[in-house]
Amino acid sequence: MKRLKILLISDAWKPQINGVVRTLEKTADGLNKLGHQVLIVGPDQFPTIPCPSYPSIRLAIRCRAKLAKLSRVFAPDRIHIATEGPLGLAARRYCIRNHYHFTTSLHTLFAEYVNLRWNIPESWGYRYLRWFHDPAVATMVATSSMEKMLVEKGFKHLERWSRGVDTRLFKPGSKDFLSDKRPIFLYVGRVAVEKNLDSFLSLDLPGSKYVVGDGPALDGFRRQYPDTRFVGFKQGEPLAAHIRSADVVVFPSLTDTFGLTVLESLACGVPVAAFPVQGPKDILTEPNTGCLDWNLLKATLKALNGNSTHCRELAMQYSWEASTAQFLNHLTPSLFNAQQSRQTCDTQSNSSRMQSFLNAIRNRN
Repeated sequence: MKRLKILLISDAWKPQINGVVRTLEKTADGLNKLGHQVLIVGPDQFPTIPCPSYPSIRLAIRCRAKLAKLSRVFAPDRIHIATEGPLGLAARRYCIRNHYHFTTSLHTLFAEYVNLRWNIPESWGYRYLRWFHDPAVATMVATSSMEKMLVEKGFKHLERWSRGVDTRLFKPGSKDFLSDKRPIFLYVGRVAVEKNLDSFLSLDLPGSKYVVGDGPALDGFRRQYPDTRFVGFKQGEPLAAHIRSADVVVFPSLTDTFGLTVLESLACGVPVAAFPVQGPKDILTEPNTGCLDWNLLKATLKALNGNSTHCRELAMQYSWEASTAQFLNHLTPSLFNAQQSRQTCDTQSNSSRMQSFLNAIRNRN
């Protein structure tokens, strides 16, 4: 296969720590191993402002001109826009104005998030999302339930892009890392309103509760639930050690589109308790790997009976290599290379720009 230059644009990027960043990082690593050249454009390359109500997340501003220059210099064969924030908007505008084909992905239930944070009607959010993704040749989603839900909401040209797990890092082992009273119930993820964490922390459970993660709601939860152990963000082996030491990982989110934590927990041989929503219900398809129930207390206690071997076997069905291959298969060629696009933008009027676009199509046919 031809070695490609792939441009990825994302409002979620380092130093953020979340599922979107991990997915893009693993995908870029996989593409590089296949011999492709990947340029990730994130907020770290632009002036930024804090996200309202979530100041640790920085939003890029004044990014149009620099983004256009980065694209022209890199001359990508493929362009993928991962998020719908300021950088995603600038990339979408750039591609449409310069007649580039591009793909997008939908990583979060954006409409539900903005409803929870700012009380903006979900219908407005989905109207924005349809507008944003409609020009893309393909919009990638992680699960069949997400695809079904989006089709019902009027989205088109959807393609599946699943996820993977590093089974060499996340693997069963000693549970001695955590020595609190058992059973130990553990949550991993952002400590934020959209994660529905209160549904877990308010449960009357035996043993101990742990929260691995950080976020804008952390201080409030620490005061409200003083008996819970809040240990902050963890990565790599420290994260894996916390997960494998738990007896059940609880995933209370109602708005995630997949849930990498679910896969990482299963890979460690730890069963998962969750609500029967998109993400968990797409992953927890085998018996004895966890429990899904609208009664989270019931699901959490029942998950204690999960089988570590079955959990591990289910996780082994997912790999970042397969995920990367899916992603690569859905990318679409751009009509112009960067040099042609630059000449078109710099020297031609709108009418002649369109004529060049049409000529390029004819030459390809």
